[in-house]
Amino acid sequence: MKPDSLYQPHHWHLENNIVHLNHGSFGACPIRILEEQHELRQKMESNTLRFFEDELPALLERSREVLGTFLGVPASDLVFVDNATTGVSTVLSNIDLVEGDRILVTDHGYNACINAARYFAGRAGADIDLINIPFPNSDSNTIVARVVEACTARTRILLVDHVTSATGLIMPLERIIPAVRELGIKVLVDGAHAPGMLPLRLAELSADYYTGNCHKWMCAPKGTAFLYVRPENQSNFHPLTISHGMNRPIGDSSRFRLEFDWTGTRDMTGFCTLPTLIDYMRGISDSGWAGIGARNHALVVEVRDLICQALDLESPCPVDMIGSLATICLPGLENIIGNGYQAVDPLKEILRQQYGIEVSLSVWPSPAGRYLRVSAQLYNSLQDYERLISALRLELGHSQ
Repeated sequence: MKPDSLYQPHHWHLENNIVHLNHGSFGACPIRILEEQHELRQKMESNTLRFFEDELPALLERSREVLGTFLGVPASDLVFVDNATTGVSTVLSNIDLVEGDRILVTDHGYNACINAARYFAGRAGADIDLINIPFPNSDSNTIVARVVEACTARTRILLVDHVTSATGLIMPLERIIPAVRELGIKVLVDGAHAPGMLPLRLAELSADYYTGNCHKWMCAPKGTAFLYVRPENQSNFHPLTISHGMNRPIGDSSRFRLEFDWTGTRDMTGFCTLPTLIDYMRGISDSGWAGIGARNHALVVEVRDLICQALDLESPCPVDMIGSLATICLPGLENIIGNGYQAVDPLKEILRQQYGIEVSLSVWPSPAGRYLRVSAQLYNSLQDYERLISALRLELGHSQ
């Protein structure tokens, strides 16, 4: 890579003796934003009634406006949720399923969200259909074709990732969504990893529902996410928790937004930091958020190729099918302890305890494999990954 002016770890308060290569799991929030959240919490606790009744509504509306501009969607179509998994469950709880209906999911979907699909389908006497997406994968056309072919007359909704958690693939939503909606099937996008990693224009994407985390690649405080609902789907659409928002005076809001803003007493200060966060992160790069995404993408592609070269492995997909996450299938599946989602890879703990490296290692069933997933964020440098490569060569029996 060229000299890396965007390597700026000083924005984060991370342990110096650890190599942090798993931003994709929980994200990391910059010091400046944590300080603002602390100030908001002090204000909240110094006069709780004033904060919740007089100040919070305006703060949330400001955050919604700024986030809407960032996502390319009207603020009136956004509500706040704690995480993308909550967003997925919220949407599925609002779909009137009957016996025999089908929810369509891919085998690259997030385990928690597939569990939610199974739960809500099973409660109604419906079921899920699982689409096999090849990995390694060199052709996005195959993905589109398999999704469309899996649609039936009983399919009510497609749940599809924007960026898959396990494999890091960017799904070709610009082709999947119109093809599926043309069949009269609603589309719910699990965009947990996309905001802050990829440029988003949700209105142009035209999904019926889109939920995304702000705490991952946008680097917001934990418990900060959003749910977008197309206007025609907002009537009688409710949060998982029914509270005062169902019958409070609407004022300048809408019943849709008010119900989600008032689901009981909760700490909303993370959402209130979004205007500062979006501007702060944009200012780190001369090219704004696009510059951050491009830098992280270039770094993770270089690192993926170096790992594959060091371990004599093939790159699993073209560079335009990944963002700031890259997944590689490692040898040694026989060393895994247990099966399925509960399987444990001893290498993960070895890397943590012996080498001071935090990285994602998981077992994925489609196809069955031992998957290493690396993330790239502005606090990562090429030297971090060289340390990982050295450890992998030693532990997997490759000579230096």
